[in-house]
Amino acid sequence: MKNNKNKSDQIQKNFIIEFFKKNPNRNIKHPEVVDWVVATYKKRIGKVFRDPDRAIRQLAQKGLLIKISKGIYKYDPRKAHKRDLEDFTAAQKEFILKRDEYKCVICGRGKKDGVELHVDHIKPKDLGGEATIENGQTLCSQHNFIKKNLKQTETGKKMFIRLYELAKSEENKGLMKFCADILETYENYNINGHIVWKK
Repeated sequence: MKNNKNKSDQIQKNFIIEFFKKNPNRNIKHPEVVDWVVATYKKRIGKVFRDPDRAIRQLAQKGLLIKISKGIYKYDPRKAHKRDLEDFTAAQKEFILKRDEYKCVICGRGKKDGVELHVDHIKPKDLGGEATIENGQTLCSQHNFIKKNLKQTETGKKMFIRLYELAKSEENKGLMKFCADILETYENYNINGHIVWKK
Protein backbone atom coordinates (compact mmCIF):
# COMPACT_ATOMS: atom_id res chain seq x y z
CA MET A 1 0.00 0.00 0.00
CA LYS A 2 2.82 2.40 0.94
CA ASN A 3 4.60 1.70 -2.38
CA ASN A 4 1.40 2.57 -4.26
CA LYS A 5 1.14 5.88 -2.37
CA ASN A 6 4.80 6.72 -3.10
CA LYS A 7 4.28 5.86 -6.78
CA SER A 8 1.13 7.99 -6.89
CA ASP A 9 2.93 10.91 -5.18
CA GLN A 10 5.77 10.70 -7.72
CA ILE A 11 3.34 10.61 -10.66
CA GLN A 12 1.60 13.71 -9.27
CA LYS A 13 4.95 15.50 -8.83
CA ASN A 14 5.81 14.60 -12.43
CA PHE A 15 2.70 16.49 -13.58
CA ILE A 16 3.85 19.57 -11.67
CA ILE A 17 7.36 19.27 -13.12
CA GLU A 18 5.87 18.90 -16.61
CA PHE A 19 3.89 22.13 -16.15
CA PHE A 20 6.92 24.10 -14.95
CA LYS A 21 9.19 22.70 -17.69
CA LYS A 22 6.65 23.95 -20.25
CA ASN A 23 6.84 27.38 -18.55
CA PRO A 24 10.52 27.92 -17.65
CA ASN A 25 11.88 31.14 -16.11
CA ARG A 26 8.41 32.50 -15.38
CA ASN A 27 7.11 33.59 -11.99
CA ILE A 28 3.91 31.57 -11.81
CA LYS A 29 1.10 32.12 -9.33
CA HIS A 30 -0.10 29.10 -7.44
CA PRO A 31 -3.68 28.96 -8.87
CA GLU A 32 -2.39 28.74 -12.46
CA VAL A 33 -0.28 25.68 -11.59
CA VAL A 34 -3.00 23.99 -9.53
CA ASP A 35 -5.72 24.53 -12.15
CA TRP A 36 -3.61 22.98 -14.94
CA VAL A 37 -2.27 20.10 -12.84
CA VAL A 38 -5.66 19.11 -11.38
CA ALA A 39 -7.42 19.24 -14.77
CA THR A 40 -4.64 17.43 -16.66
CA TYR A 41 -4.27 14.73 -13.98
CA LYS A 42 -8.04 14.08 -14.03
CA LYS A 43 -8.05 13.93 -17.85
CA ARG A 44 -5.05 11.58 -18.20
CA ILE A 45 -5.31 9.43 -15.06
CA GLY A 46 -9.03 9.68 -14.31
CA LYS A 47 -8.48 10.44 -10.63
CA VAL A 48 -8.49 13.50 -8.38
CA PHE A 49 -5.09 15.10 -7.66
CA ARG A 50 -4.88 15.26 -3.86
CA ASP A 51 -3.00 18.13 -2.19
CA PRO A 52 -1.10 19.75 -5.08
CA ASP A 53 -0.01 22.51 -2.65
CA ARG A 54 2.09 20.09 -0.63
CA ALA A 55 3.66 18.57 -3.75
CA ILE A 56 4.65 22.03 -5.04
CA ARG A 57 6.22 22.94 -1.67
CA GLN A 58 8.15 19.66 -1.60
CA LEU A 59 9.56 20.30 -5.07
CA ALA A 60 10.67 23.77 -3.96
CA GLN A 61 12.29 22.33 -0.83
CA LYS A 62 14.17 19.81 -2.99
CA GLY A 63 15.44 22.64 -5.18
CA LEU A 64 13.55 21.81 -8.38
CA LEU A 65 11.47 24.98 -8.07
CA ILE A 66 12.38 28.40 -6.72
CA LYS A 67 9.92 30.02 -4.33
CA ILE A 68 9.74 33.67 -5.39
CA SER A 69 7.25 34.74 -2.72
CA LYS A 70 4.17 33.30 -1.05
CA GLY A 71 2.27 31.31 -3.66
CA ILE A 72 4.63 32.19 -6.54
CA TYR A 73 7.16 29.69 -7.92
CA LYS A 74 9.59 29.55 -10.82
CA TYR A 75 11.43 26.78 -12.66
CA ASP A 76 14.95 27.73 -13.75
CA PRO A 77 16.48 24.86 -15.77
CA ARG A 78 20.03 26.06 -15.01
CA LYS A 79 19.47 25.92 -11.26
CA ALA A 80 17.36 22.76 -11.23
CA HIS A 81 20.25 20.77 -12.69
CA LYS A 82 22.59 22.14 -10.01
CA ARG A 83 20.46 21.06 -7.07
CA ASP A 84 23.02 18.42 -6.01
CA LEU A 85 25.46 21.29 -5.51
CA GLU A 86 23.14 23.20 -3.17
CA ASP A 87 24.28 21.44 -0.01
CA PHE A 88 27.57 22.59 1.47
CA THR A 89 30.48 20.18 1.20
CA ALA A 90 32.28 19.12 4.38
CA ALA A 91 35.19 21.41 3.41
CA GLN A 92 32.86 24.39 2.88
CA LYS A 93 31.17 23.75 6.24
CA GLU A 94 34.51 23.63 8.03
CA PHE A 95 35.67 26.85 6.31
CA ILE A 96 32.46 28.68 7.28
CA LEU A 97 32.57 27.44 10.89
CA LYS A 98 36.23 28.50 11.19
CA ARG A 99 35.58 31.89 9.54
CA ASP A 100 32.72 32.51 11.99
CA GLU A 101 34.95 31.37 14.89
CA TYR A 102 32.68 28.40 15.65
CA LYS A 103 30.00 30.80 16.97
CA CYS A 104 26.46 31.72 16.00
CA VAL A 105 26.65 34.98 14.02
CA ILE A 106 23.51 36.24 15.78
CA CYS A 107 24.03 35.43 19.47
CA GLY A 108 27.74 34.59 19.63
CA ARG A 109 27.19 31.26 21.40
CA GLY A 110 29.15 28.20 20.31
CA LYS A 111 30.05 24.63 21.19
CA LYS A 112 31.79 25.74 24.40
CA ASP A 113 28.40 27.08 25.51
CA GLY A 114 26.82 23.70 24.81
CA VAL A 115 24.85 24.73 21.73
CA GLU A 116 24.62 22.82 18.47
CA LEU A 117 25.90 24.77 15.46
CA HIS A 118 24.53 24.62 11.91
CA VAL A 119 25.99 25.90 8.65
CA ASP A 120 23.08 27.76 7.10
CA HIS A 121 22.32 29.24 3.67
CA ILE A 122 21.87 33.02 4.06
CA LYS A 123 19.64 33.01 0.97
CA PRO A 124 17.67 29.76 1.39
CA LYS A 125 17.94 26.94 -1.14
CA ASP A 126 14.23 27.10 -1.94
CA LEU A 127 14.65 30.78 -2.89
CA GLY A 128 17.53 29.96 -5.26
CA GLY A 129 20.37 30.23 -2.74
CA GLU A 130 23.49 28.35 -3.71
CA ALA A 131 26.05 26.45 -1.64
CA THR A 132 28.85 29.01 -1.76
CA ILE A 133 31.11 30.22 1.04
CA GLU A 134 29.65 33.72 0.62
CA ASN A 135 26.11 32.38 1.09
CA GLY A 136 26.99 30.45 4.24
CA GLN A 137 26.83 31.43 7.90
CA THR A 138 27.06 29.74 11.27
CA LEU A 139 23.89 29.68 13.38
CA CYS A 140 23.00 27.97 16.63
CA SER A 141 20.07 25.57 16.33
CA GLN A 142 17.72 28.09 17.98
CA HIS A 143 18.54 30.92 15.56
CA ASN A 144 18.58 28.56 12.59
CA PHE A 145 15.00 27.54 13.48
CA ILE A 146 13.93 31.19 13.91
CA LYS A 147 15.52 32.17 10.59
CA LYS A 148 13.83 29.30 8.75
CA ASN A 149 10.48 30.63 9.94
CA LEU A 150 11.14 34.37 9.62
CA LYS A 151 13.83 34.70 6.92
CA GLN A 152 17.14 36.50 7.35
CA THR A 153 16.04 40.14 7.15
CA GLU A 154 12.95 39.59 9.32
CA THR A 155 15.07 37.94 12.00
CA GLY A 156 17.49 40.87 11.94
CA LYS A 157 14.77 43.51 12.09
CA LYS A 158 13.02 41.84 15.03
CA MET A 159 16.36 41.50 16.83
CA PHE A 160 17.09 45.25 16.43
CA ILE A 161 13.56 46.17 17.56
CA ARG A 162 14.06 44.12 20.75
CA LEU A 163 17.51 45.65 21.27
CA TYR A 164 16.06 49.14 20.72
CA GLU A 165 13.33 48.49 23.32
CA LEU A 166 15.92 47.23 25.81
CA ALA A 167 18.16 50.26 25.23
CA LYS A 168 15.12 52.53 25.65
CA SER A 169 14.22 50.92 29.00
CA GLU A 170 17.82 51.37 30.16
CA GLU A 171 17.97 54.91 28.74
CA ASN A 172 21.06 53.96 26.71
CA LYS A 173 20.91 56.78 24.13
CA GLY A 174 23.94 55.60 22.13
CA LEU A 175 22.54 52.11 21.61
CA MET A 176 19.08 53.55 20.88
CA LYS A 177 20.59 55.73 18.12
CA PHE A 178 22.53 52.78 16.69
CA CYS A 179 19.39 50.59 16.52
CA ALA A 180 17.25 53.45 15.19
CA ASP A 181 19.74 54.08 12.37
CA ILE A 182 19.63 50.43 11.35
CA LEU A 183 15.82 50.24 11.59
CA GLU A 184 15.50 53.44 9.52
CA THR A 185 17.67 51.78 6.87
CA TYR A 186 15.12 48.95 6.74
CA GLU A 187 12.42 51.59 6.15
CA ASN A 188 14.46 53.54 3.58
CA TYR A 189 14.79 50.41 1.45
CA ASN A 190 11.22 49.22 2.17
CA ILE A 191 12.43 45.93 3.66
CA ASN A 192 10.02 44.02 5.90
CA GLY A 193 7.56 46.90 6.19
CA HIS A 194 5.04 44.48 7.70
CA ILE A 195 7.17 44.44 10.87
CA VAL A 196 6.46 47.76 12.58
CA TRP A 197 8.63 49.47 15.18
CA LYS A 198 7.80 52.58 17.18
CA LYS A 199 10.40 55.18 18.10
